[in-house]
Amino acid sequence: MGALGRLLITGAGGFIGRATVAAARARGIEVVAVARRSVAPGWAEDDGIEVLRADLSDPACVNALSGAMRGCIAVIHAAAHLGGDDAALRADTLLATSHLLDALPPEMRLVLVSSIAVYDTMALSPGDVLDEDAPLNTPAGAQDGYSRAKLAQEGLCAARGGPLWMMRPGAVYGPGRSWHALNGFWAGPLLVRIESDGALPLCHVDHLGRSLVSAAMTDPGGVRVVNVVDDDLPTRTRFCADHRRLTGWPKAMLPVPYGAWLGVARALRPISGKLPGLLREPVLRARMMPLSYPNHALREALGGRDDAPFSEMLARSVEGAA
Repeated sequence: MGALGRLLITGAGGFIGRATVAAARARGIEVVAVARRSVAPGWAEDDGIEVLRADLSDPACVNALSGAMRGCIAVIHAAAHLGGDDAALRADTLLATSHLLDALPPEMRLVLVSSIAVYDTMALSPGDVLDEDAPLNTPAGAQDGYSRAKLAQEGLCAARGGPLWMMRPGAVYGPGRSWHALNGFWAGPLLVRIESDGALPLCHVDHLGRSLVSAAMTDPGGVRVVNVVDDDLPTRTRFCADHRRLTGWPKAMLPVPYGAWLGVARALRPISGKLPGLLREPVLRARMMPLSYPNHALREALGGRDDAPFSEMLARSVEGAA
């Protein structure tokens, strides 16, 4: 029996990219894995994976990408800079996307790995629903450079038009990455946990990889936006309790109510430009405001379900990193 198709996956050497390659291969789909440096152990022994070494920020990559896309059903674009460095965001998110689009045939399906960070939480209130109809940030109102870059990246892809899936995952966790920045901040060994009854918008990397592959194999019918979060979303209290039970960490926590911390951030607004992120209201609201994150659109569009509830998926992530 032959392969069920062929996908090109950028950022294939990264955390999301590797899980996406694995998800494609589990379905019998061949992969062109575009990576700048690292590749996963075992790829060399898999005849269904072709590795293309390329720096997408370099315009010289366009010809290589064009050739590698021949015979592909779709492209999954997971390459991007995950930090806040403006130069790296311009190169590894925006220039990389421009060069990919230069190589992409007009009729080829594109699956963009964007981020839930593109939404404008300054326009929401505690307890609101953040779904695909929520308002988007503007470049001037974005809470940080990462959010601005993802907005601009979406704009580049939207200008090209469909067929396009814009996939907006929440905080992605999995083996080797069980913690995230949505709980609070560290004061030495103490976690100051910004507490609320809102859900954490988490997505296990294996669930995300499968969703990306499902999108790549499905006609979006134009441009389609889908938030990608798990079915079972914990509160911060539950997350930290499970994480400490499994790892012994964090050992010490100080819960501070979200409303109280928001009051502090607002009082410090005149000097907010000199303060750390969680003392700036746009950052605080984007990361900590209690909201609900339904995944109805994801399930209606692509089906699927979580492998297990959150506590078990976190346990698997911790065990997988051991």
